Amino acid sequence: MNDYKFIFTGPTGSGKTTAVAAISDTKVIHTEAKLSIPDDDHHEKKTLTVGLDYGTLTLENKDKIHLYGTPGQERFDFMWEILTEGGLGLILLLDNSRADPIEDMHFFMNFFKEFTDSNRLIIGVTHMDINPIPTIASYHKELETMGIAKLPVFEIDARSKKDISTLLQALLYALDPGL
Repeated sequence: MNDYKFIFTGPTGSGKTTAVAAISDTKVIHTEAKLSIPDDDHHEKKTLTVGLDYGTLTLENKDKIHLYGTPGQERFDFMWEILTEGGLGLILLLDNSRADPIEDMHFFMNFFKEFTDSNRLIIGVTHMDINPIPTIASYHKELETMGIAKLPVFEIDARSKKDISTLLQALLYALDPGL
């Protein structure tokens, strides 16, 4: 039996809390606070993660995946470093309805560069139904200009267990193609 630790990160509203809840087979632990000032960037959110989200997923072979969701706001970046400790992979969720999701990608990839240099990274793009641009091809093109080829980028719905399962499977495969 193996234990894996994966971290969901990305800007506020990208679906981290929702994704952990969609795939966890245990009750998810949330540390949330009420959103004090309404903000168009947060869609219909009434709360923000201020510490972490935590859930687990047990695979058929009894391997366990520990799922951690980070806060999205930069003022909680100290939690980002804490939560990546001992992690094997990072799932970067990007909200395509934000003003500049490509810039969000750059920001988070730069912040987590040290972690992703020695661990795996997968990107999931949410809210493409609200704003279809940039396209998945645009993300790949931007990654190529950054010197990063063949990084998996998926269009996902953070509420969909199937979509989150696809992200986790891709991450597990990147770690060990024999899994």
